[in-house]
Amino acid sequence: MAETRRVGFVGVGLMGHGAAKNIFEKGYPLAILGHRNREPVDDLVRRGAKEAKDAADLAGMSDVVITCVPSAVEMEAAFHGPRGLIAGARPGMIFIDATTNDPVVTRKIGAELAEIGCELVDGAMGRTPKEAEEGRLATYVGGASETIEKVRPILETYADTIVVCGGLGAGTTCKLVNNSITIGMVAVISEAFATAAKLDVDLEALSSVISAGGANGGMWQMLKPWILEGDDSRLRGPIRIGAKDIRTYGHMAESAGVATFIAQAVNQTLRLALNQGHADRFLPVLPGILAGLNGAKIRDI
Repeated sequence: MAETRRVGFVGVGLMGHGAAKNIFEKGYPLAILGHRNREPVDDLVRRGAKEAKDAADLAGMSDVVITCVPSAVEMEAAFHGPRGLIAGARPGMIFIDATTNDPVVTRKIGAELAEIGCELVDGAMGRTPKEAEEGRLATYVGGASETIEKVRPILETYADTIVVCGGLGAGTTCKLVNNSITIGMVAVISEAFATAAKLDVDLEALSSVISAGGANGGMWQMLKPWILEGDDSRLRGPIRIGAKDIRTYGHMAESAGVATFIAQAVNQTLRLALNQGHADRFLPVLPGILAGLNGAKIRDI
C-alpha cells in the first residue's frame, strides 16, 4: 500500500464483521464502534482492533470511516448528534456508506460532509455474510471518481467485485433496484411453494423441475436448501432487512413517479411475515411462513 490510512468501522454485524476483519487482516489499522451484539465486537478487539467510545471518538481515530448499518435511520443517527461522526470529523476525511440506504439521505449527508471539507462515497454491499468473511463481497459504488480511487485499495480488502455506478447515490440506487428483483424472486418462489404444499405436490420433484428449467438461478439455489433440508444458511438475510429494502425501493420509485405494483405486492407479503413475528428469520424460511398462513406445511418453522 502506498499509503496506510486508519479505518473506522460502524456496524460490525452480519455483513460488517467480515468486511472489518478483512480490512484489519490486510494491513489497515482498525477502530470499531460498539454494537448491541458484543460477539463480533469482542472478536475484532481480540484480533487487534481498537474500540471507540462513541462515533465522534471513532472519527477522531480514523482517516476513512465506513458505515454499514441496517437503514437510513441508523446511518443518520451515526452522523448526527453531539457525539456523532460529523462532530468528530476533520477536513480531508473520507466516509464510505456501505448501508443499503435511501439515496436521498446519502446525498444529504454527502452535502453536509462537503461543507466541512470531507468526502462521501456510497458503497452498498452485495452477496452474503459468508462472502463477507471470505473477503469476496461485491460493492456498488457512487461518488466522485477521484475519491473512489483513493479508497479503492480499502474496498479491495473485502470485495472482489467493485462496480462504479456513477455519482453519489448511484451505488445504493443500483443496489435497491437489484434487491427489488432478488427479493421479488424470493416472494414469488415462496408463494409458489406455499401453493404446491397446499396441493400436496412432491416438493423434491418440483425442485428438480425448477432446477432444470428457466426459473433456475442464484436466488432459487439459495432457497432450495431450506425447502428440502431446513438449511437457511445460504441466504442469511433477515426478513426485516428485506422488507426495509423493498420499502426503500418503493419510496424511491414513487418519488420518481414510477408505478410499482409488483414491489408493493412483495412489500405486503413481507409485511405478513413481519406481523407473524418472523422479523429476524432469514429469507429462505419465507416459503414455510406463507405455507402456514395458507393452512399447509413445508416443514417446522
